Amino acid sequence: MAACTILLASSTRFLLNVKPFQRRKKLFTFNSILPNYTRKPLEYSSKAILGHAETCSVEEKLAKTEKDEPSRTISLSAIVTVKYANPTDLKDVIFQLMNASSATNGRGVVLQLVSSELDPHTREPKLSREAVLNMSYSNGPSSGSSDPQTFRVQFTVDHNFGMPGAIMVYNKYEKEFFLVSISVEGFVNFDCKSWIQPQKVNSRPRVFFSNKAYLPFQTPAGLKKLRERELQELRGDGTGTRLASDRIYDYDVYNDLGDPDKGIEHVRPALGGQQNPHPRRCRTGRPPTIADANAEIPAGCSKPVYVPRDEEFEESKSRYVSTGKLKAVFGYLMFSLVPNLYSDVTNLKIKLPHYQNNSPPGAKGFSDLGDDEFALRVLAGINPLNIERLTNFPPRSKLDPSIYGPLESALKEEHIISHLDGMSGQQAMDKKKLFILDYHDLYLPILNQINALDDRKSYATRTLFFLTSAGTLKPVAIELSLPKGELTVSSKQVLTPPIDDTSNWLWQLAKAHVCTNDSGVHQLVNHWLRVHACMEPVIIAAHRQLSIMHPIFKLLKPHLRYTLRVNTTARETLINAGGTIESFYAPGQYCMQLACSAYRDFWRFDQEGLPADLIRRGIAVPDPKDEHGLRLLIEDYPYANDGLLYWSAIDKLVKTYVNHYYPNAVLIQDDKELQAWYREVINVGHADHRFATWWPNLETPDDLIKILTTLIWIASGEHAALNFGQYGRFDPSHPNLMRKLLPQENDPEYASFLENPKEYFLSSLPSLDNSAKFASVLSVISAHSSDEEYIGQRDDLLSWSGGPEILEAFYRFFVDIKMIEREIEERNSDSNLRNRCAVGIPPYELLIPSSGNGATSRGVPNSITV
Repeated sequence: MAACTILLASSTRFLLNVKPFQRRKKLFTFNSILPNYTRKPLEYSSKAILGHAETCSVEEKLAKTEKDEPSRTISLSAIVTVKYANPTDLKDVIFQLMNASSATNGRGVVLQLVSSELDPHTREPKLSREAVLNMSYSNGPSSGSSDPQTFRVQFTVDHNFGMPGAIMVYNKYEKEFFLVSISVEGFVNFDCKSWIQPQKVNSRPRVFFSNKAYLPFQTPAGLKKLRERELQELRGDGTGTRLASDRIYDYDVYNDLGDPDKGIEHVRPALGGQQNPHPRRCRTGRPPTIADANAEIPAGCSKPVYVPRDEEFEESKSRYVSTGKLKAVFGYLMFSLVPNLYSDVTNLKIKLPHYQNNSPPGAKGFSDLGDDEFALRVLAGINPLNIERLTNFPPRSKLDPSIYGPLESALKEEHIISHLDGMSGQQAMDKKKLFILDYHDLYLPILNQINALDDRKSYATRTLFFLTSAGTLKPVAIELSLPKGELTVSSKQVLTPPIDDTSNWLWQLAKAHVCTNDSGVHQLVNHWLRVHACMEPVIIAAHRQLSIMHPIFKLLKPHLRYTLRVNTTARETLINAGGTIESFYAPGQYCMQLACSAYRDFWRFDQEGLPADLIRRGIAVPDPKDEHGLRLLIEDYPYANDGLLYWSAIDKLVKTYVNHYYPNAVLIQDDKELQAWYREVINVGHADHRFATWWPNLETPDDLIKILTTLIWIASGEHAALNFGQYGRFDPSHPNLMRKLLPQENDPEYASFLENPKEYFLSSLPSLDNSAKFASVLSVISAHSSDEEYIGQRDDLLSWSGGPEILEAFYRFFVDIKMIEREIEERNSDSNLRNRCAVGIPPYELLIPSSGNGATSRGVPNSITV
């Protein structure tokens, strides 16, 4: 039976007239439609999009049968696509052979269609006859291939069955398999993408709903109970230890980062609660440690930590991660063989280029970090989220003066007056020319603990920048602060651009200490906290409160992929006691304490959207005449310039989507699933901020548009800007930690500093071993895998049932992303943009949407996949 549908896919092709088991005919490509992105969009046929063709659809076939032959049943054909995990050991091979050989002995996969209608007599959903799918030896679980395989099954339904709305699946094999999709007669599609576990005695079957989206009140009568039951199963009852096969989403505090059973040095406080505010994580139900009943057995100990089964990496991703780890170990060994990086200082003359990916760290040596590049990093480096406009001079602290000393900064007019092109400090502020990188209040409370650690020395820093007539920033002063009375040195000191060799090396040391503050805030606050950790409760709540049938869940689904698995891996190896983060960043075992402080004092969801963040930092001002509704005060700000392109494209897509499903505010307010999702995000997922007054309302379509646009931006563009440029960033002049403070005239080491300042500088940097390990880790966490899904791509549009307006919106979004890529490439070749196209300045590519595999320093995935 012929079927007609449309695929709007990221493979850059439209496919029409799709027939089961026939090769798809390629009618035209995007190049033929829009060679210059100027032609009109495809004029869709509503009949094609809605599933009508010249031949009859399922609905027409059923109606025709009822009219002509009311006493007869009919047969519906379906295509089932599955995948199997490759066998990993002998036991897996035996299981697969048992599955295949017993296909005719009560085993198989039992499928049963569920009608959208209720039986008028039983008031239960109408069901088809059971259809059994036997996976043969040649095509079944024993084949050892993880490639998708297709099977045909026949369903028998009564003439008055109505439209299929769901399908129940029973797995009677001994092993799980991955159900990709089911298509009934080419018209009713089920985009499953889920592992199907072996059926237990008296357990319920897995239920999948058709790809049509329904708000709760629109749910067909035959599907209402199934919709509610599915959500109840995903929530669980909050008790018990999770099994690897479970699909339960629940919350817990971060009480599994330490390992008290190994000793007091491995104890870490739980994150989440009044003392250490933090977003919640996915609950695992693991037992407590012996030494502390409030601490859970740490992630990574004994058995693998629980992640809901459908959140696990797909096989290709798992292989890529495993291979990446082996490459990282090999890379570390190779880096370690580089001739002593720091001993022969006379050979250290060439600075490692920005985002250099082709050489091992240190292979090109060292020179000081120039002021231009130092300033460029706050606009186009891997942490462009902290530069702010200075509105008060001198800046003032918000900390308690009885604990941390005077609120006033040591910065004075005389420190900066000679660097402001003839302006006073007040005049420069009035003309919006002064900017600040201020890490003082975040670091000062934990400096005593940091500086008590072995080989760790830090300051709380403030750096002032002046905006030049060329549109670039230049540093004009750095303030380094310590807690009162520490190490008998002055608690505050100010350094300015150098006038001789001695002041030059002190200036270089000061900039290096600013870089260590910046590295910590980048990784712990902006990357981990604001992206990974704060998105996790949103994802958990979405699975618990939004049915897979809900249009908002369907919109968000590509942006939720892999994040729970990635965050779990972070708890196992990155943010745990003695893990990567503690080993490589200045705060050491106090890293997560820094993140909790930032969450308590600075994080606000209403300011996490890009425009709101830029306005909060004083980098932009509202301007209705501007394309994006605001005007940047630093016109050449690569992260903001490119990010706003994404924000506008996402906002346009979300606006069309939300207004389609919610034409009025009443529908928003009456949507019980939507409201439950948002309430749970606030009151449970972000419980430590549940009483905050700044949470946005969710009462109108505009409210929902802002919330969804913010979430999609964080998961895609913001994460890409913070993550994928990390590999190759190693540069001795931009360290992630320092081992010495600046030398003071009364220090024993001051004489050796004067005698050989470069050697003093190098001895202040991390060890070669630390740097080599750090670069090896970055090579893994900054890389794209082969199954990456990039922004603008959706693999479910072939079976999308959202109507022509929704398909048109996704198509337009795809084109917008292509245009963004072209726009960024043009900007990177514009010589007027000195922060992305000048001598010695690398192009800003972190927000170019597409990428190949590996650590490419570009590419914007849909979700937080690493």
